[in-house]
Amino acid sequence: MPINLLDRNTINKIAAGEVVDRPSSVVKELAENAIDAGASAVTVEIKDGGTSFIRITDNGCGIEADEVQIAFKRHSTSKIKDAADLASISSLGFRGEALSSISAVAQVELITKTAMALSGVRYRIEGGEEKLMEEIGAPEGTTFVVRNLFYNTPARRKFLKTPATEGGYISSVVEQLCLSHPEISFRLIVNNQSKLQTMGNGSLKDVIYTVFGRDITANLIEVDRRFDSFKVKGFIGKPNVCRGSRSHENYYINGRYIKNAIISKAIEEAYAPFIMQHKYPFTALHIEIEPELLDVNVHPSKMELRFANAPYLFDALKNAISDALSHRELIPEVTVDSRSDKQTGMLASIAKATADKTEILSSKTETSFNFTKAKQEKSVVSAGSAEMRMPEPFETKRAAKYEETIKALEQNKAQQLELFERPELLKEQNKKDIRIVGQVFDTYWIMEFEKNMYIVDQHAAHEKVLFEEFMRKYAQRAITTQYISPPVIVSVTMQEEDILRDNIERFTDLGFELESFGSGEYSVSGIPADFAGTEPKALLLEILDDLAQDHKRSTPETVKDKIATMACKAAVKGNNRLSANEAEELLSKLMELENPYNCPHGRPTMITMSKYELEKKFKRIV
Repeated sequence: MPINLLDRNTINKIAAGEVVDRPSSVVKELAENAIDAGASAVTVEIKDGGTSFIRITDNGCGIEADEVQIAFKRHSTSKIKDAADLASISSLGFRGEALSSISAVAQVELITKTAMALSGVRYRIEGGEEKLMEEIGAPEGTTFVVRNLFYNTPARRKFLKTPATEGGYISSVVEQLCLSHPEISFRLIVNNQSKLQTMGNGSLKDVIYTVFGRDITANLIEVDRRFDSFKVKGFIGKPNVCRGSRSHENYYINGRYIKNAIISKAIEEAYAPFIMQHKYPFTALHIEIEPELLDVNVHPSKMELRFANAPYLFDALKNAISDALSHRELIPEVTVDSRSDKQTGMLASIAKATADKTEILSSKTETSFNFTKAKQEKSVVSAGSAEMRMPEPFETKRAAKYEETIKALEQNKAQQLELFERPELLKEQNKKDIRIVGQVFDTYWIMEFEKNMYIVDQHAAHEKVLFEEFMRKYAQRAITTQYISPPVIVSVTMQEEDILRDNIERFTDLGFELESFGSGEYSVSGIPADFAGTEPKALLLEILDDLAQDHKRSTPETVKDKIATMACKAAVKGNNRLSANEAEELLSKLMELENPYNCPHGRPTMITMSKYELEKKFKRIV
């Protein structure tokens, strides 16, 4: 196969793929250039998710007229001069690939003027080919217009998602720029509508309010610590505003938004004693480190970097967050302001959910009873049964005893297979002599049935029952709505609002009643009646977190995951004591299901140990 030397046009298009993979990449690169140019105000305007039109306007220093053409050549940059400068980079951009890559796959127009110039320059380049350069009257600063992204690379364009989804990615980029540079005023315009604007007054808390709303802003803890080689300043959220994904974990190194496993681990370990497993906190932390201790030249997107003192950074950051959490009263505080009616509605809804659940869990009665009315059957072993160890190699003099042991083990295995092959064994008529012995750790119920002991996780069991009941109603279109009066007000981000708007019919199908109040706020006036004991805001945000991970419109195939989430939120939790009567009713419903062995997320609802295995543990059988 002959070796070919690629032409300049092909090289540029290949290089563009490393830097520009979607419209949000264009916005990120050009907005970061505006920040590096010293702008105090940046406006981002997009249409059709940025695929047809992107305009970035700033009031920075501008580009000299005789440097405009050079700026669009590969590896041209004003940020560094040689390799030695890589050790002390303080700017966001430095590779000199952004303008070259963007102009290779789009139609680009530039208007720029410096403070000392009498007039500005208008420059057009399409697909890497220069089309126009002329003198023009213009204000100080730079404006980039990018049209028809990937017009000359249709294979790449077809992999873009819907305009709404691509617009959501751009919204996320702009939000991160707002949070990383509160001293700069940002504005986002989508399809001629203003979606976001910050004041640029340097207040990170004001930006957090603009981006995330009042719920999170009202539950912030300030962090401000200095260490030997770095300092950290910003805000973390109280544990009561944690989320189901890392989408709200925001941190910035020298003004650069990044994702880093070391920093994430430090944050999450600090929060571990305060929040549930698989929950993630809100953070907006600015970390300043000497540039010499960083390697930012790791990846073309500049989202990754390396630290020279990673272990020290990990320990110090973890301790700073732990100290902030440990020395602050973490009881949620509710205030009544001018919007007292809506706040009162939230309190009333939460109080009702708490009262309903308290009523269910309050009774404490005897913890043993018998199920009746069933025919005699062989003993059964549940899925997730205790480990059955094969005996050690037997000696001749004990061969007979070990052969007997192996037969017993094989019999138990056959019974386990029979359980899966014959789910009818769990029907009502086959529940003879099942006895609930009691509850341990206010979470697990112990049952005895013939020669087997069963341990049931009440949360997983209740979750499975709720899930199956709701799925049946969903399939029959028989879901009812529990109305909330007054409604609960929920604040969402721009990306979450886009997801909610795209999936509003799906939420309605699930039994939600939602209405937009504008400015990222929604009124929740109804939730699925089957989950009426659940806190409405937490339920809605949990489902949005699930959808945000893929940022796509829900389909009938994904509905099952959302119902599983709702069932998990509504199910009785561990450390909540049930009465024997409540446990009996729950277990009876569980055993009527086709597959009672696992919750919707795959965790076992019950485990089992045979009498034989138990006697082995106590050395009654050797």
